Amino acid sequence: MAPITSSREEFVSLFAWICCQRKSSKSNKTPPYKFVHVLKGVDIYPENLSSKKKFGADDKNEVKNKPALPKNSLHLDLEKRDLNGNFPKTNLKGGSPPDLENVTPKLFSEGEKEGVSPDSLKSNTSLSSEEKQEKLGTLFFSLEYNFEKKTFVVNIKEARGLPAMDEQSMTSDPYIKMTILPEKKHKVKTRVLRKTLDPAFDETFTFYGIPYTQIQELALHFTVLSFDRFSRDDIIGEVLIPLAGLELSDGKMLMNREIIKRNVRKSSGRGELLISLCYQSTTNTLTVVVLKARHLPKSDVSGLSDPYVKVNLYHAKKRISKKKTHVKKCTPNAVFNELFVFDIPCESLEEISVEFLVLDSERGSHDEVIGRLVLAAAAEGTGGEHWREICDSPRRQIAKWHVLCDG
Repeated sequence: MAPITSSREEFVSLFAWICCQRKSSKSNKTPPYKFVHVLKGVDIYPENLSSKKKFGADDKNEVKNKPALPKNSLHLDLEKRDLNGNFPKTNLKGGSPPDLENVTPKLFSEGEKEGVSPDSLKSNTSLSSEEKQEKLGTLFFSLEYNFEKKTFVVNIKEARGLPAMDEQSMTSDPYIKMTILPEKKHKVKTRVLRKTLDPAFDETFTFYGIPYTQIQELALHFTVLSFDRFSRDDIIGEVLIPLAGLELSDGKMLMNREIIKRNVRKSSGRGELLISLCYQSTTNTLTVVVLKARHLPKSDVSGLSDPYVKVNLYHAKKRISKKKTHVKKCTPNAVFNELFVFDIPCESLEEISVEFLVLDSERGSHDEVIGRLVLAAAAEGTGGEHWREICDSPRRQIAKWHVLCDG
């Protein structure tokens, strides 16, 4: 009986060893890479596009051994943060300087420390009382190009002297969105800092695969916003930085710019929307076809919008149904051709209204309303006329162009 007992023990030991090996091999596997707009506490490193992308690598030597990226690829790399996902605190002064103006960017060699105080960039030029009232604060940031890795590095340091967007608490919850133009699809944003008018972000964004010769053709667009939990985020202002003429070959460049009021759309209008409606009295349904939009105004400095249309059905001022079209990329003249059928809860259209909202798709934040249209019995202009026509002519599809109004 002793040999049998011994063989069983050997089998159990072998089985335990195999299980440990499998568990060890699984633990060494890195989960598949997923793009995250802003990922706290995790570093994202680029790899060759032909291989699977991974995230969560902590070993610096592992990053160095990874293959180089193709020139035409563009990837996002976030700087390391602490275990809680926060950046190290900087000892920057909280008070906003009274007199700041756009100044010539200051050059720093690679050997200098990153935590240079922006106070050295103050301007002695005084502002008039009107300019001080309209002042929206100052944005501090740095630019750098790494020739070895072909990476463009933007560090959003802080903003000072922001206006209070919350009238009750007299403060703001600011964050910053940054876009590389003219390629509007490359967008990043900082985290939201609560209840402060002098937020210290100190967040670094690294873009891979950008040749240095291409830098001169790009521009950076910063949008400063205040987070609002219950409605659309408030836009404080914007900063536009053309990169043409900037010599990033000399090292890190520390800059500051005054935040200006966002470019308001011209009074030429919000564009037009072509829609077709048909009321089926027998089935008590309303068929809505969103056909086209044209002459949509630009949503930002890139001059292009990513429009889509939301359709809301109201009964006695209460929304009972909603639909939306697909997003059309980078166009002021969109063709949708999408049909929606709504069930009407009453026998007539007297208490029914349809709202059309044309929005600009913004990844990672609230979409901005480009224009609005309401069709109802009490609506004015073409909205009322179109509604009366479909009520008077059931089972007939009637299409009309409508001028959009403010959202």
